[in-house]
Amino acid sequence: MISVTTSAFVLIILVLLLLSGIRITQEYQRGVVFRLGRFLAIKGPGIYWIIPIIDNQQRVDLRTKTVELEQQETITKDSVTIKVNAVLWFKITSPEEAIIQVADYNKAVYQFSVTALRNVIGQHTLDEVLRDRELINAILQKMVDIATVPWGIKIEMVEMKDVEIPEAMQRAMAREAEAIREKRARIVKAEAELEASIKLTQGAKEMEGSPIALELRRMQMLSEIGIDNNTTTVILMPSEFTAAAKSFTNMMNLKKE
Repeated sequence: MISVTTSAFVLIILVLLLLSGIRITQEYQRGVVFRLGRFLAIKGPGIYWIIPIIDNQQRVDLRTKTVELEQQETITKDSVTIKVNAVLWFKITSPEEAIIQVADYNKAVYQFSVTALRNVIGQHTLDEVLRDRELINAILQKMVDIATVPWGIKIEMVEMKDVEIPEAMQRAMAREAEAIREKRARIVKAEAELEASIKLTQGAKEMEGSPIALELRRMQMLSEIGIDNNTTTVILMPSEFTAAAKSFTNMMNLKKE
């Protein structure tokens, strides 16, 4: 009777040990299995079995992770102190290396990205940081990606979010932008006046050689004046009439003398 009870107890223990070795990983997970402390295999996704007590596993998430880099105060190449924050996206491509090569890959990626962000900003002027964000993002991504390859990690994208500039620098930039806009406005106005003067000169030369054109222009001016509800009527006399009247007046004065 005792032997039967003992056998049943041992059988239950064995069944429990066998069941305790069952593992299940999701589609986006992998199990890194170690046997007696040495790397054995990558398991999953789905259900699989490991030897209890002898085997040990660590799950790794293969989905893309988002890391928000806290605002960093750094100095640009032209000695301007700014504050910059960024966002980084990465994913694990080799679960074995992510577990074996680095103790905490999340912390390692974050710390190296922060350091790289400061270094990249320090190699560019303020104007370049504000104007060439895509270029700086690409340089930062490449720098971090090269460093994390031995860890089995792929940097998918890096984006700077905000660039905070000191208030004094903001006012200086606003004055500079206003001066540039005023300069452009003056240049445009001067070019318009030059073009108008050229056109007027050309028109005067054409009218000088064609008296009919001059009279037509005078008639047009008269019609334009009459468009408005004016109480004063202006009549433009041809130049020939004026010359003839002046000659007649001179002739009459000579006769009187």
